Amino acid sequence: MLILAFDTATDVATSALVRDGKVVGERASRPVRVLEDAQALIAEAGLEPGAVEAIAVGTGPGSYTGLRIGLVTSRALSLSLGAPVAGVSTLDALAAGASGAVPVIDGRRGEVFTLESGAPVVRKPEALVVEAGRTYVGDGAVLYRAELEARGAEVPGDDDQRHIPWARHTAALARDFGAADAAEPIYLRVPDAEKAVER
Repeated sequence: MLILAFDTATDVATSALVRDGKVVGERASRPVRVLEDAQALIAEAGLEPGAVEAIAVGTGPGSYTGLRIGLVTSRALSLSLGAPVAGVSTLDALAAGASGAVPVIDGRRGEVFTLESGAPVVRKPEALVVEAGRTYVGDGAVLYRAELEARGAEVPGDDDQRHIPWARHTAALARDFGAADAAEPIYLRVPDAEKAVER
């Protein structure tokens, strides 16, 4: 099966074309370029867009705007290509790229998104449970490196590829392909825009 996968939940958006578990091509850029990157991956592989059999999209948690870009793109591509969609947690994809590591995504507002007992949660960095000697990856781990390392965490260097939720992992984790609108974003709090309106 040829899967087009992408994740736009963080500042570094990734996209990949994966055939039967093998990466045909992969890119990293910005969320606003996801459609352009997808088209380039298909063209570079010498394929037509109709060759895509399924779409895997990162569902966060992460940037509200980034998530919306990814989900809208997955729905548009699903409609135009007739390909089913599966949503995959960005935290799960990040963890899949760093065996045994704890994924930590910058949640902005002085918070991070992570997994606790396999479930996504939002925490203040100081409330994050840190296991001494365990590896922590993701843009949140990089941002709060000093605090995490002071508590015994191991955080790879800033340029380490394990800090990126690579779309190849999104493709590998994708299950239950179906209607595009079934891929729901993982929101762990109210978006900033809604808070402003409430005031």
